[in-house]
Amino acid sequence: MELRQLNYFLKAKELLNFTEAAKALNISQSTLSQQIKQLEDELNVPLFNRIGKRIKLTEAGQLFGEYALQSINRANEGLLLLQDLKNLNTGKITIGVIYSMRILFARTLIQFATQYPNIKIQVVFGTTKDLLEKLNLHQFDFVLTFHEKANEPHLTYQTLLSANMVLVTAKKSSVAQKSSISLNEVAGLPLALPFSGSNTIQFFEESFSQKNLAPNICMEINDIPTLFEIVKTGRWHTILSETSLNDPDVVGIPIKGKNMRRTIMIISLKEAYEKKAVKKLCELLTKI
Repeated sequence: MELRQLNYFLKAKELLNFTEAAKALNISQSTLSQQIKQLEDELNVPLFNRIGKRIKLTEAGQLFGEYALQSINRANEGLLLLQDLKNLNTGKITIGVIYSMRILFARTLIQFATQYPNIKIQVVFGTTKDLLEKLNLHQFDFVLTFHEKANEPHLTYQTLLSANMVLVTAKKSSVAQKSSISLNEVAGLPLALPFSGSNTIQFFEESFSQKNLAPNICMEINDIPTLFEIVKTGRWHTILSETSLNDPDVVGIPIKGKNMRRTIMIISLKEAYEKKAVKKLCELLTKI
């Protein structure tokens, strides 16, 4: 059963004349008759009584007409919905973002939501490990995260930006005036770090280990604003990407070392269909 056949049937039902219906549809009468006959054969019931050149709906035709009209209307509604989707007048996107990108991402999100107010957006913040696991379960359209090992063949990687890793300290702390700081110096400071599941802490655990350093980690906290409150006392320090900084009472001191600059990527499933809304948001992100 095809939508075309339903359209032909409804026009014949409306005009009760195959010749007039064919003319209105801009097809030949034989084509119209053939298509309706195929529809009747598929339904295994006559929809019209043919009386010479006149036609009259059967009881089955009368009942079927209501459902045929609903099918056509629903199909047209679906077409309009797809057009709205294409024109970014509807749709939903779901994104996973690491905590350290929340400030830069929020700026882009505001810009996108202002331009496309009808797109529903769901943002989930988490660690790189958690976000990638959920991406693999098709729970995200894409994730925004640090990721040095871009070798999974089922994923697509788009480099967004590179960011320095910095020691975050209070403006009133004893090290706040330093222009840079070594990893050895950082290891000797009391640290409040992101919790152990985060990509950042794993990165620095490896960095400290490579230099045989034992950092003085006093706290692990899975919330950056709380880390800032701890750091602002001047008694503790933390290590974050420079993209995390937005508090006037703290400063970020670049950590010395050639590996202290990390890449943030847009990661998505290679075989997944890329929604137009996702493409537009990624375009805005690349302008950061």
